Amino acid sequence: MADKRTESTHEPQTQDVFVHESSYVDDHVTIGAGTRIWHFSHIMSGCVLGQDCNIGQNVVIGPEVSIGNRCRIQNNVSVYKGVTLEDEVFCGPSAVFTNVINPRSHIPRMGQLRQTLVRKGATLGANCTVVCGISIGRYAFIGAGAVVTVDVPDHSLVVGNPARQKGWVCACGEHLDDALSCAACKARYYENQSRGLARID
Repeated sequence: MADKRTESTHEPQTQDVFVHESSYVDDHVTIGAGTRIWHFSHIMSGCVLGQDCNIGQNVVIGPEVSIGNRCRIQNNVSVYKGVTLEDEVFCGPSAVFTNVINPRSHIPRMGQLRQTLVRKGATLGANCTVVCGISIGRYAFIGAGAVVTVDVPDHSLVVGNPARQKGWVCACGEHLDDALSCAACKARYYENQSRGLARID
C-alpha cells in the first residue's frame, strides 16, 4: 500500500502524515504530524487538521474547516464548512453535520452558513445529527441517533429526537453519580451554571 505525502502551501511537507492512495487532499491544506487519512476520503482546500488525527473511510472535510489535535472521525462523516472541531473530538460512524438552517436546492445560501462548534473532548455517537448554529460543550456525550437542535453544556449526556439531557459524563467517558463523582477515575465535578459541569481540582 503506497502512501502519498501531503503538500501544503501553508506549512512545509510533513513526512509523518499518511494519506491512503484512494483519497484526495486538495491544495492549501495543512495536516499535522501523525495524522492518518484512510480510504476514499477528501480533504478540501483551506482545511487545517491537527496532529495525530484519524480520518476514517469515506470522510469529506471542508472547505475551510478547522480540526484540532487527536480527533477521531469515523467512516462516512462529512464535516462541512462552518463546522469547527476542537482537540480530541470523536465523531462516530455516519454522524451528520449541517451548515444551513433552511436549505433549498433552487436558492443559493452558502452566504448564510451558521457556525457549529464542537468543543474539546466531546463525543458524537453514531448516526447522530447536529443541526447548525449550536455549540457542543467540552466532554459532552451525544448518544447514537440523537438529533441535537440546541446548545449542549459541558459534560452533558444527551439522547433522543430532539436530544434531551439524561445525565452527566466524566472526561473519561463514564457516567457520573448523583454526587457528580466518577467511580472509574475518582474525578469530582460541580455545576457551573453558565456552562454545565467543571472539575474540582
